[in-house]
Amino acid sequence: MAMPRTDRTTSIAAAVPRFPLAGLLALGTAGLITLLTETMPAGVLPAMSHDLGVSESAAGQTVTTFALGALLSALPLTRATIGWPRRHLLLSAISGFAVTNTITALSHNFPLTLASRFIGGVVAGLLWALLAGYARRMVAPHQRGRAMAIAMAGTPVALSVGVPAATFLAKVVGWRFAFGLTTAATLALIVWIIATVPNFPGRPKESRLPLARTLRIPGVAPILVVTLTFVLAHNTLYTYIAPFLDSLGMADRVDAVLLTFGLLSLASIWITGALIDRHLRTLMITSCALFATTALLLGVFTGSPIPVFVGTAVWGLAFGGTATLLQTAVAEAAGAAGDVAQSLLVTGWNTGIAGSGILGGLLLGGPGASYLGWSALALLLPTLAIVAGARRNGFPAHPLHHAETTPG
Repeated sequence: MAMPRTDRTTSIAAAVPRFPLAGLLALGTAGLITLLTETMPAGVLPAMSHDLGVSESAAGQTVTTFALGALLSALPLTRATIGWPRRHLLLSAISGFAVTNTITALSHNFPLTLASRFIGGVVAGLLWALLAGYARRMVAPHQRGRAMAIAMAGTPVALSVGVPAATFLAKVVGWRFAFGLTTAATLALIVWIIATVPNFPGRPKESRLPLARTLRIPGVAPILVVTLTFVLAHNTLYTYIAPFLDSLGMADRVDAVLLTFGLLSLASIWITGALIDRHLRTLMITSCALFATTALLLGVFTGSPIPVFVGTAVWGLAFGGTATLLQTAVAEAAGAAGDVAQSLLVTGWNTGIAGSGILGGLLLGGPGASYLGWSALALLLPTLAIVAGARRNGFPAHPLHHAETTPG
């Protein structure tokens, strides 16, 4: 006898897992707070340097120190905590941001500020390595691209809303208040995660692949190199955007430029979420090409605000979905070695950030801020060539979804 329509509909609905939007948005918010903590000095650099009694180049090293903490901690901490319950590890990392942002907000001692930023980087390295695998584990295989896009949406939101808001707050009530608000948001996020994010067991330590074997997996190495060079180019411009705009006579438009960048980054993450499962290679090539166009615009057209805003908009489109693209690419390439591969990607990402603080500082103290765009272009051209050449592995035209996915 045929099943009644209502019963059949109920059975089908029960068989399809509900998409965990609230939990994924909580993961996205964790990424938002992580990136906001990391990049906030870019929007408040002049005020921060004046208040702490150091140069802008020295204040920029608060970003470098944060990145150093992340790149030094991501791989060893990920391997050491591979057996921990996932939600316990996630909450521990997020709690670290409440501590480090509180210290940064209250500190009047530059070495103490640098130390707190390093601690923030340590927990950030652990959290970034955790997020991608966590999001992929929460959904069915055919939903992984969409889940990754939501979990990584915190990146463009932080850049579009958080950093411009911090820049505005620095003008009105001071940069310390912005760091204090980040602490309050972190405490609220802890409650949200407890309520909406499921817990998963860790992996047995004996099941992890050695580092050397992970690096030899076809496609992993090109993805890591692209991550390093793309992020180095991006952060060389982004960390020192305030001095760069000042050199163009646009010091009063830093918040507007950052808002333009962030809004187009939001559009980029939406496009990425819609297309990543079918067109990862095309999206990555487009991102590199668009960013190279931005670097060229900022290097050539320096006499008018219009090319700066156009270039910034193109830059936002190029950057918004990059974290999702790279983390998805390395997860697909690495398969069962996903946990180690993600920590390697985080290490490469933060090596790029740390290097950008040093490279940008050298350019600022030497030939000048106008060379920031040209340095980015010099990095992006080989990046584009590597992506284009990794057609079989790394950035294939039709990436396969591995049946086995490891937790973050």
